[in-house]
This record gives sequence, C-alpha cells and structure tokens, in this order.
Amino acid sequence: MGLASITAIYQARFNRFLRDRDIKDTDGAKVWCFLGDGEMDEPESLGAITLASREGLDNLVFVINCNLQRLDGPVRGNGQIVQELEAAFRGAGWRVIKVLWGSSWDPLFEADGEGVLEQRMGEIVDGEWQKYSVEEGGYAREHFFGVDPRLASLVEHMTDEEIRKLGRGGHDPVKVHAAYDEAVNHRGSPVVILAMTVKGYGLGEAGEGRNVSHQQKKLNFEELKSFRDRFDIPIRDEDLNETPFYRPAKDSPEVQYMLDRRASLGGSVPRRVTRDRCLMPPKQSVFQEFFDGSGEREAATTMSFVRMLTKLLDDPDLGQYIVPIISDEARTFGMDALFRKYGIYAHRGQLYEPVDSHLFLYYREDVRGQILEEGITEAGSMASFTAAGTAHATHGVTMIPFFVFYSMFGFQRIGDSIWAAGDARARGFLIGATSGRTTLAGEGLQHQDGHSHVLSSCYPNVVSYDPAYAYEIAVIVREGIRRMYRENEDIIYYITVMNEPYQQPKLPEGVEEGILKGLYKYRAASHTDGPRVHLFGSGAILNESLKAQVALEQYGISADVWSVTSYNQLRRDALECQRWNMLNPAETPRIPYVRQQLEDEPYPIVAASDYMKIVPEQIARWTPKRLFALGTDGLGRSDARKELRHFFEVGYRFIVHAAIYELARNGDVSMDLVTRVMKDLDIDPEKVYPATV
Repeated sequence: MGLASITAIYQARFNRFLRDRDIKDTDGAKVWCFLGDGEMDEPESLGAITLASREGLDNLVFVINCNLQRLDGPVRGNGQIVQELEAAFRGAGWRVIKVLWGSSWDPLFEADGEGVLEQRMGEIVDGEWQKYSVEEGGYAREHFFGVDPRLASLVEHMTDEEIRKLGRGGHDPVKVHAAYDEAVNHRGSPVVILAMTVKGYGLGEAGEGRNVSHQQKKLNFEELKSFRDRFDIPIRDEDLNETPFYRPAKDSPEVQYMLDRRASLGGSVPRRVTRDRCLMPPKQSVFQEFFDGSGEREAATTMSFVRMLTKLLDDPDLGQYIVPIISDEARTFGMDALFRKYGIYAHRGQLYEPVDSHLFLYYREDVRGQILEEGITEAGSMASFTAAGTAHATHGVTMIPFFVFYSMFGFQRIGDSIWAAGDARARGFLIGATSGRTTLAGEGLQHQDGHSHVLSSCYPNVVSYDPAYAYEIAVIVREGIRRMYRENEDIIYYITVMNEPYQQPKLPEGVEEGILKGLYKYRAASHTDGPRVHLFGSGAILNESLKAQVALEQYGISADVWSVTSYNQLRRDALECQRWNMLNPAETPRIPYVRQQLEDEPYPIVAASDYMKIVPEQIARWTPKRLFALGTDGLGRSDARKELRHFFEVGYRFIVHAAIYELARNGDVSMDLVTRVMKDLDIDPEKVYPATV
C-alpha cells in the first residue's frame, strides 16, 4: 500500500511534467489514491507527501479509509489515527478534509450548544470506538453519553437501536459526495480525505468492527438475515439459506446509474486501452560511434551509455520522448553533462543562482527541463519510471524512461516497486550503473553489487543484460526500443554498466543475434592443438577471461573466449525449448541456443562473472560439458579492483587454474599440472573462502 502512495504522488508530478513540456494537456486530470489507515505506517506512504505540497500538486487526491483497524487489531488502540494523520498531512501543507460522522449525528451536534459532544469525541481513543461498533446501543448510552448529564440528555429521546445506528461519515453517501466535491474543486495544494468507517461494515456479529473481520469468509443464517435487514434487501427468509444474489430491476435507478457509468468508462468489462503510437527505431547514426569502438582511448561502459543517451536525446524523432531519471547520482555517473543542455525539470523553474553558475556544467533547473532529478530516493525515481513507462496506456503518449542508479540500489532496495511496475505493464530501461562486485573500487559492502542479476531473474517481464562493451549496449538498447516502442511489448530492460575504463572494441561482424540471445564467441583460440576449453566472460570479467586465454597458451591449452551478455536470457530460452519438447513429443526436439553454440565443440567450460556463481550456473544443465562457475559470492569489501578479483577468485589467475583443473578432471591433462599452475600463479590453497567472510 505504501507503493500506491508514492506512485500516486509521482504520477501527479509526471502529469505536470507532460503539461509543462507541451506533450499532453493534463489540466483536467486528477490522480486518486485510495489507502488504508493501517497501511500508512509503511514508510513510503508518508515519505514523499512534502513533495506533493512543495510542488503544488492540486491534481492529487488521497482518500484514506480510517476504519481504525489493521488485520490483527486497532491501528492506534491507545491513540487517534485520524488526528495523527491530519497533523502529518496538514503539517506537510495538504488540504485535509475529515469525513468522520454520518448525517444521523447532525441533529445531536445542532442540539449541543455547549460543545460537550465534540469534546467527548476528542477524548475517545480508537480502541474504544472499535468497542462501540460491536456493542448494542445501550453500551454507548452508558459509556459514551452517560458520563455527562448534558450528553445523556442529547439522546434521551432515542432508542438503543437508534443510538446503535449512529453512523460513521465514510458510510454516508451525502457526506462522502460533499468531501469529493470539495476535493475536486480545491486549488493550490494536494488534498487528503480522511474518511472514518467501520471495518466489515454490514456484517453485524459476523465481523463488523471485529478483529476477525478480515478473515471472515462465511455467514450463517442469522448473520445473513441481519445483513439483509441492515440494507433492506428484498429476499425472503426461506431463500436465505441459498445465499442468492439480488439484482434490482433493469429499469431501477441503481442499475441505470451503474450501466451509464460503465458505458462512459468504455464497457462492462474493465480493460486496458492502449492508445499509444509506434515509434520509429533510432537511426543507425545514433549508435555508429559505439559500433566503431573507441580505438586507443579507454572508456567505461557507464560513460559510453551516457554518451549514447545524449545521442538519443538529440534524435529529432525520438528525443522528446526520452525521460532520463536519476536519484541524485548524476555526477557519479558522469550525467551532469546533461544538465546544461536538457535541464532538470522543476515546476517553478530556477529561483536562485546556483553556486556553480560560472561553470560550463552548472546545475540548471527549468520548467521545460527533460531530466527528472528526484533527489536521494530510488523509490521516488522508480515511481517516476512507472509513470513514464505506463504513459502509453494512461495518457496515450509514448515515453521512453531511462532510470539510472547504483546497481546495488535497484532490485535489492526497490524490488517491490520494480515488481509493481512490471505488474502495471510498464516499459523502459533500468540502468544499473557502477555495477559488479569488483569494479567499484573502494566502495565496500554498501555499493558493490554481485547479485542484482540473480534478483532480476525472478521478474518475468524484465530482460536482463550484463554487457562488457559499448557496442553490446548499443545493440541491446536499439533492440529494446524496437521491441517496446515499435512492437509494443510490455517489458522492461535491465542493463548493467560499469565505471572501469578500458578500450572499447569495434563491433565484430555477425554477432548481433548472439548479443541479444545472450552468448557469442568473441575471440577464438589462436590454435586448436592439444587440450581445449571454453572461457565464458561477462561484463568487466570478460577482460579477465581474455588475459586467461593468453596465459593458458603458455601451458599448451587452447581456449575460446565467449562473451555472455545474459545468462538469464539463455536460461529462459532453454526452459522454453524444454517445455515445447515435453508438449510436442512426436516433433523434432528443439535445441536451446546455448547448446546449439557448443555441441560441435564439447569442451569443458569455465564461466567467470562479477556476480554470484548461481548466475552462470543457471545454464549448466544445458551445456554439453560440465560448466565450472567462478563468481563473487560474499559481502562486498573496500579495496582496489585487482585485489578484489583476487579475493573473490574471479581474476585471470583463478580462471586459468579452474580451466586446467577442469581439463584434469576430464582426463585431458594431469593433476600434476594443476599443482604446478597453482605454484606458478601464487594461488594459496589455504586462502580464506570469500563467501564466508
């Protein structure tokens, strides 16, 4: 429920973003968010409410159902949740509308000339209100009104049954309508409606106001009868045991109203109407420099991506639809270069002179800014991603969000938000920057990501890649734009990029299919004599595999080096083939892509990754020979890259060692060679196991 709150706030903000950039007229649109008082304890529920008032989001309405109960008991048994929420929202600058008491209370308020009724209500804690909702009217007469003769006189003309029926405002259509009308017409700030209700309203003794109401599944005869009488439903006693549905006549006002509303909403069955238009894929020129490589110049893939994003922003056809989203790490990723040209969206512009205004890359806010710089809030940034990624359905406007974040702070920190975005059929690119457990030197436990590709594998509509080179990123981004914005697939791309600089090679001929499917041979062995092995490398560790290839030649071993851009995609392809074969036993079996690539060269495989061993092990069951995984299981540590790769045993020396060990197990070389290699490479057999430190 906390996600609903923060998502609604950033959706309202994104609506303003579309309007201010002349993309969509959203002046008449409202964003409604329906919440429970118990769920407001989720940190995300209240965490962003100051943003809504700070930016004057009067297109936003929260409705909080204050039934005073959570699943197991009162929300604030010894307090008053309505007053608490009013203080929080009013203090944050929201217009607060309270809908507390039903119309049946109005005559009592009018008759109370001294204000004792209001005073008494302010004294009652929520646990007592829950008690009143389950007792007969006589209990309230004694314990609520009976404490003061002036209160008792207010209800002396009422029966106990009439006292019992004194209702809460959230169940009174007249009061609710008045609150909604005021909320819709309010200007200048967001609005919250605090509607007090009774949990399980109408269930009577079966569950109304009781702690078990959430688990109540069936009603007995007397409970059904009470429910029928409560709402004046015309069903005979003798028919109640059948628990019949009651349907008013077709020409009744109730049915006509519901039919009219459904017709205005597009039909009797709620459905998603997508009104977006297909976008043309970016021109070849956008990606050409990445296909050509960097020559002798070194560049990190994070910087290569930022350059790629700049080219997309400049594209005359696609540029206006690109939405860069950052959670206060632009300078870390080298994205501050975008500030001056594209601007940071701010609904009031920039009312101050920034301290770095004398610099070329100064911090520039603008009403028409294109960058969503959300501050230190991955949850808020992800909410903006969801708003942009679903704009094709919400507004009929196709937007292409690129949310760039520390890869460690993605699926681990806001995985629930990413799951919700997928469930909402969002589209866009998640960019896990400064990724890997050994590439971010010196950052230690908090920042070093060795498991986001494990976590992303759990999300069925997330397509994950761990590319090593800029040309791989270019191929993946181009294909992602085609699939999501040309073919209109509701998927999300997760791409990890790194901050380790090295030469970016030229796109080899004919490898595009392998990049997208997850595997291609990057560099074949220089000779094919003697024992052979396959070296799988991903991300920055691909370069370690290339070093290992050279080192293995000194021992007379031939190694082919493969770039594995996505173990997750290889696994999904293999599972799909497996399922098809099982369902079509009479047909020629389909062969998984990974096996197609290797079955003519069935040599042992050493797969090294900057992620946990379980990432490459995903495909082990489909390789023609045994796969030996090297990975970074364990907590992050602060050290230099070389030392980190030694500690986690993913550097080239350990790849060489693992390759010769696997060849020895396969009978291709002697175990004596393994011992010799360990000595040559200074590999200590007593070295501490990194996963247990």
